[in-house]
Amino acid sequence: MPSHYNTSGGRLGPSASDLRAASLQVDDYNGRLDSIRRTEHPQLFEPAPTSPKGSSNTTKLQTVFLDHTGSTLYAASHIRAHAEEMLSQIPANPHSRHTASQWTQAKIDHARDRLLAFFGTSARDYALVFTANATAAIRMAGELTPMDPKGGVYCYTQESHTSVVGLRNMAAERGVSVQPAVFSKIYDIAAPNSTRACSLLAYPAQCNFSGERFPLDVADKIHGMYAQAPGYDAQAHIPWWVLVDAAAYAATSPLALDTLRNGPDFVAVSMYKIFGAPTGLGVLLIKRSSIPFLNTKRRFFGGGTVAGLVYDRQWQTFRHDIESRMEDGTVNFQDIASLHHALDAHGRNYGSIHTVSLHVNSVSRYAEYAMNALCHSNGSPVCLVYGHSEGTSYGPTMAFNVKDAQDCFVGYVEVERLAVMAGIALRTGRFCNPGSSQKWLNLDADEVVKYSSLGIVCGDDHDLVGGKPLGALRISFGAMTSKMDIDLFCDFLAHHFKDYMLFDGSSAGSVANKTGIEVPQQSDKTNYALTQRSCSPTPVTPSTLHSARTMDDSQENDDVQVEIDQIVVYPVKSCHGWSVPAGMDWAITRFGLLFDRSFIIMRENSTVPMQQKRYPNMALIRPSIDVERSVLVLEFPGQQPLAISLLPENLALQGTESRVCGDVMQVSRILSDEISSWLSSALLVSCYLACDQRLLRDSAGSENSELTDTSSDTMTFGSSDDVQEIGISCTRRHNISFANESQILLVTQESAKQVEEWVAEESLCENPSSEIVSVGPMQYRPNIIVKSAAASKATTRAIEPFEELRWESVNIGFEQIFNVSGPCRRCQMISIDQSSAKTLKAPYSTLARRMRVDGKVVFGIYLDSVLDENHELVTIKSGKLLWVSM
Repeated sequence: MPSHYNTSGGRLGPSASDLRAASLQVDDYNGRLDSIRRTEHPQLFEPAPTSPKGSSNTTKLQTVFLDHTGSTLYAASHIRAHAEEMLSQIPANPHSRHTASQWTQAKIDHARDRLLAFFGTSARDYALVFTANATAAIRMAGELTPMDPKGGVYCYTQESHTSVVGLRNMAAERGVSVQPAVFSKIYDIAAPNSTRACSLLAYPAQCNFSGERFPLDVADKIHGMYAQAPGYDAQAHIPWWVLVDAAAYAATSPLALDTLRNGPDFVAVSMYKIFGAPTGLGVLLIKRSSIPFLNTKRRFFGGGTVAGLVYDRQWQTFRHDIESRMEDGTVNFQDIASLHHALDAHGRNYGSIHTVSLHVNSVSRYAEYAMNALCHSNGSPVCLVYGHSEGTSYGPTMAFNVKDAQDCFVGYVEVERLAVMAGIALRTGRFCNPGSSQKWLNLDADEVVKYSSLGIVCGDDHDLVGGKPLGALRISFGAMTSKMDIDLFCDFLAHHFKDYMLFDGSSAGSVANKTGIEVPQQSDKTNYALTQRSCSPTPVTPSTLHSARTMDDSQENDDVQVEIDQIVVYPVKSCHGWSVPAGMDWAITRFGLLFDRSFIIMRENSTVPMQQKRYPNMALIRPSIDVERSVLVLEFPGQQPLAISLLPENLALQGTESRVCGDVMQVSRILSDEISSWLSSALLVSCYLACDQRLLRDSAGSENSELTDTSSDTMTFGSSDDVQEIGISCTRRHNISFANESQILLVTQESAKQVEEWVAEESLCENPSSEIVSVGPMQYRPNIIVKSAAASKATTRAIEPFEELRWESVNIGFEQIFNVSGPCRRCQMISIDQSSAKTLKAPYSTLARRMRVDGKVVFGIYLDSVLDENHELVTIKSGKLLWVSM
């Protein structure tokens, strides 16, 4: 992980954040934090090199981990101690009665007591039920609450996690009314004069989106209202039950339940959020005084919960203690045993949860000042932080978006991709918190519903709509977060985004971006990200093309000839490419290059094609096409070559559904155990091959256009206004099949050479002794690579780096063959070495700093064929000249 980001090798300060934040002290456990990080969390650092005796072997930080709200880091001593115990003891099913089972049961009982003490209470006041996770604990609380369908209410606050919101379905099934509310209104809703029957209030102690905190004494205050109301019965349960989702809060703050006179009825907590491990273990704390009033009529019961049972009569009797009654089946006894080592390591390293709270609060204050003070030279902020305002309590979680120097949002997906390349772990999206995301991102319910209907789902790459963010970035801090983590993160933001201006194609004139090269604007096109491909492109006739070229000298100068250097086909989506042999004619079809992305690899029980950025070894699957035999051959290191017919009639096919970039299409699964086994062995995951029959050849050897097209004729994207706003192309999915955005990707040798020079320059600045990484045009997975035509062949000038961003159409002779639909938005996949499948820093991080259009990292341009099924055969080959119009 680089510790500084400017080319001279030093910090970018002193900035305003440096000057203001320098006065803030960040707690480091009396100087022990660095030692704790290195001994307990070695995974944060690069492996220690083998050093000569007496020399320093200090390791370098390789990961800045800022996703503790997602899951914090486990301690090495915890894992080692647990492993040693598992090897020396025999944990056994506690339902048995032999020695090992008795030892296990004692461990479980002791773990309950230790956790209750950790949460500031005891078995006298609360029962602790083990669950699969915090979500399961929340569901259990909903099942146990005796919500009354005759006037009862389920109320949850705006900042609630999806799991809390999800209880509304359970309540609705019972006939209980559902009432979402802002926190300030809950006391009005729960007031005695507003309540008709038994109800449930659920809220988070800490919002996992913004970090906003809410008081733990809500139940106490509601109880106080009823204690003063007429007819109050101290022996009965008040009408309102209270569930506190403490999964985010308890990770870094004391619950101190013993300080509450009337604590919440239920508290849901997750273990891995506090200790890093074990996962798959949560707890539900149930107030003892509430147990007699629980709804114990269960729709299901499991082993271990009953005291007596007969199989042929509707009779069973349950165990008396609530823990045994609610823990269906055998509890996760091995992970429960590991909690002892988690608690030991936590106490040994930090002393108490109170100490952790002091530490993370100091880190949060430092981060708030540093990020809020990070500004562009014109004074506008780099980060828009959601919440964290004066007068409101916030925990160690910060959600934000990045803005450019013109106060426009930068897509959070782009920021995340750069963070990944820089070794920074953070979270993006809406964080399973619908209410907070709507609140802070200014999204109303109609917008969210509309975007979902247009195929935008959580976790995809749609981050901006009309310049408005659909999600955010989130950093969060834990017990082991250091000041250095915050400094490195702020340096990252400053290096990539300070004084950065988005290039907007609709603005007047030319805008210089960080390349130092001017990217000319296109007066007849709008913002590139919103440019739509024409559903029915109009071919340019020889007469109109000739007329355009001879209109005046300036128009003629806008046309240029380029030479095809290489043609690359990717028969299997996301696998290695196959270079068409030099001089071989290759057909262009209405779907693009013949056989290009005719196949996809699908995981069993998944509808989404596998992608190289998640499965890098796909780069090692190397295809070749035997044109004469109509056979595709796949090769992979250590495996025999696999031959697959390109003739549909030779394949056993079965219709199935696939989802490409959110679009649903019908595809054909190839029913071959040999092919599926070969792919599964190569990629180490159960998978199979599917195809789009239309892209294959029939037995006559021509493009198979007679096969039934079972895909939808048009993609359902809503109105044309919706499509333009979101930037989703209106081109029919069946015209681009398995391609993500367009049929063909074209890159130029000149642009690739420029990026390679930038990579070399930055590499030498960061480390003069480093080996220069070669980044050729094939790294960008192009279909067509072009270069300036040789002077002996062409009559026009040489092309300049990145001038392809101004191209509008590509022609063969006087006939238009391709429309240019815009620049190709790049992701970190271009940093996967296509020869070794290893992840490189370049060229993505370099492009992100040097070449963005509308906030998106771009390289290359998309082409769409204007041909239809009735057009005569058109071919291209290396060495052929193309005319480009601008």
